[in-house]
Amino acid sequence: MAFVFTPEAPIAVPVAGSDDHFAVRRVYCVGRNYAAHAREMGFDPDREPPFFFCKPADAVVPVADGHTLELAYPSQTQNYHFEAELVAVIGKGGSDIALDDALDHVWGYAVGLDMTRRDLQMKMREMGRPWEIGKAFDRSAPIGPIHRASEVGHFVQGGVWLNVNGETKQKSDVSHLIWSVAETVADLSKFFRLEPGDVIYTGTPEGVGAVKRGELMTVGVERLGELNVRVV
Repeated sequence: MAFVFTPEAPIAVPVAGSDDHFAVRRVYCVGRNYAAHAREMGFDPDREPPFFFCKPADAVVPVADGHTLELAYPSQTQNYHFEAELVAVIGKGGSDIALDDALDHVWGYAVGLDMTRRDLQMKMREMGRPWEIGKAFDRSAPIGPIHRASEVGHFVQGGVWLNVNGETKQKSDVSHLIWSVAETVADLSKFFRLEPGDVIYTGTPEGVGAVKRGELMTVGVERLGELNVRVV
């Protein structure tokens, strides 16, 4: 087969404790999946079923253990927000996955950041238009090494936090997810056939805010370690 141009290699996220890498196929994100965050964004979480949006696979920026990612402040925004997240990765495909079987499809977990051009997102929301320019821009999804679920277990609870220059901005627990990892996988699979390589950002807790050039973000999830990102 001849290509007009040489296709890029897939985005490859390191697997913790090994030389293996996880090739990213698609990136799904769960919106407003912590009640307190939904309220700080002006919504009543008791009235909403889960909803999803996507980022392109090449928005993912892998960060190796012990490294600090230098992340350029993006264009066209004056309100660049952090969102700390537990990320679940799919290792077994399927559609209409039963809730009781959902975690069998999760291969592992990672620490992630859903970086957001909040001013552009809010402008699009007010106009009733899609969020892509606020959410799906280049390098908007930093992610740490993926830890095998067989080693760290599945996440019913576990701390989630984000510090900026050592000051705590977000601090919550996975137990506060409105829709659990299993529920998210089962519901998402009704609308999309999930495949190995799919990455799911499961939502962010309250405390999201703006970050400036020169500031260092440290985001962590219990049992998964921390991810360091400096905005430049």
